[in-house]
Amino acid sequence: MKAISLTVKTNEMFSFFPMLQHGVMLKTRVGCSVKTLLCENCGVSPAYVEDRIKTIFLDGQPVDDIDTAILRDGSSLALSAAMPGLVGSTFRRGSHLAAFRSTITHQKADTPAQVQDGLITLKLFNLLLRELGPGFLERGVWIGKDTLEDFLKTQPAEFLQQCRMVSADVRETMPDDPANIHFSDAEPLVLLSAILLAPEKQANAAARTESLTVLKSVPGDY
Repeated sequence: MKAISLTVKTNEMFSFFPMLQHGVMLKTRVGCSVKTLLCENCGVSPAYVEDRIKTIFLDGQPVDDIDTAILRDGSSLALSAAMPGLVGSTFRRGSHLAAFRSTITHQKADTPAQVQDGLITLKLFNLLLRELGPGFLERGVWIGKDTLEDFLKTQPAEFLQQCRMVSADVRETMPDDPANIHFSDAEPLVLLSAILLAPEKQANAAARTESLTVLKSVPGDY
């Protein structure tokens, strides 16, 4: 397994936003509900899910009931705080305008899904990037090697100087020249983890703290 561990200044967290919006992968238990994934597998507090995660898309379909929306191996899960405007209100879970999107709303599956280890894609948007992003990055997320290579090659030198590559029990610094960053084709996915050097000092610190105090690593997930 190839992995990269980063130590990142708090004000550089924004560098990961495009990656988190495009989607990172989690190795976790699938065949469970969206609520189970978030609250039990990922440790996000139920209060945070209820109060902050207002818009959810599962495999491209808006979700109203997080207790019956089931994740499967390969599923894509997009999470967002409340979005503005009529469109935002329409796609908000439990919205009084949900009837206008009834043909695309996620429906409960007729057949039960098998509970097993799997891989899903997670996408975060707007306020959740800053509030949930650091916690997921600290736990570790999987990303395609080509995507990670491109990400690292666009970062400034001082960013790369904080990086450490981890392979089995071996740790090494990143190459000085980003052009020399390459991963083996035999390992299409790389485990990426990042830790902030300083505590979050933004206006949303309280909301992020609530969500991450119980964010924990689940043995065997990563």
